[in-house]
Amino acid sequence: MIAAVRRALGLMSGTSLDGIDVAFIETDGRAHVVPGPALTFPYDEGLRARLRSVLGGTGPVAEVERELTDAHAAAVEAFLARHALRPVDVVGFHGHTILHRPQERRTWQIGDGARLAARLGIDVVCDFRSADVAAGGEGAPLVPVFQAGLAAALERPLAVLNLGGVGNVTWLGAGEGELLAFDTGPGNALVDDWVLRHTGQPYDAEGALARAGKADGAWVERFLAHPFFARRPPKSLDRDDFRPFVPAAMSAEDGAATLTAMTAAAVAAACRHFPAPPRRWLVTGGGRRNPAIMAALEAALSLPVEPVEAVGWDGDSLEAQAFGYLAVRSLDGLPLSFPTTTGVPAPMPGGRRFPAFTRRN
Repeated sequence: MIAAVRRALGLMSGTSLDGIDVAFIETDGRAHVVPGPALTFPYDEGLRARLRSVLGGTGPVAEVERELTDAHAAAVEAFLARHALRPVDVVGFHGHTILHRPQERRTWQIGDGARLAARLGIDVVCDFRSADVAAGGEGAPLVPVFQAGLAAALERPLAVLNLGGVGNVTWLGAGEGELLAFDTGPGNALVDDWVLRHTGQPYDAEGALARAGKADGAWVERFLAHPFFARRPPKSLDRDDFRPFVPAAMSAEDGAATLTAMTAAAVAAACRHFPAPPRRWLVTGGGRRNPAIMAALEAALSLPVEPVEAVGWDGDSLEAQAFGYLAVRSLDGLPLSFPTTTGVPAPMPGGRRFPAFTRRN
């Protein structure tokens, strides 16, 4: 049976609270992957603050969920107005994670799939993580099956590191099906929050604040003693799991340097769990744009560390592309997660489909 090729949009709102990534992809959810245009729609400061206010699952969640959904709808409408891509068969809508507690079998991504489908007139697949978590998986990361398809022609073993709010890594072995993925530790979230609190800026532009400071090595060693790092993967994190390790009495510069060093040290600690050392590291997510983080990674890993653009991938849209790809897999009942990526007992399909509402002119 020949798999149907579909035209999909993927939508991603990451833990860094940057904005909405929209990406077009043509795929059969298997080996046929043809990425198309992509755009990022930054959150305005008001919505970013309101999203931050409901992290943890408290506050006006229903109100913020409606606003978030409508912001995604507006982003898709603006994207489609700019690019002649219709028809679109399905939208993969990740929503925004406000709580992730897989050990309690809880994960919560806000975003109203029915509301989005009604506004766009396009089928929507959302709620990608719940089935995995309910079955005993970590619910994250979900991108590895997509990365494995993209990396089919690259030299392996290969490590693909995503540095959003939380860091996660995919290890791809030389043999077919050799796939391991797990969260590494903090990505940009703790640094971003530190910089916002001390300077009013949303992130450490060009790593300037961290490069002006000095990392506290003893603080980093205490951080690495956390039992998470010794725990065997698969494993995943909530954005705020390492909040107790945010420095309390450092200068703005030294705190940024220490948090940056913690991010790199967490990635280096992940290597103990790889079946074989990677020959190469590719980095996606906002962290690849931070020279201080990239330099800290190279020093910690003693290997070349490159942005994914070095192999022709688009790091700004990779996760959004992945959720378009996963939406197509969901429609076909294919697994989205695996024992070696989330720890789920068996390959697990997922996602909930909301059919389009047919508008009348």
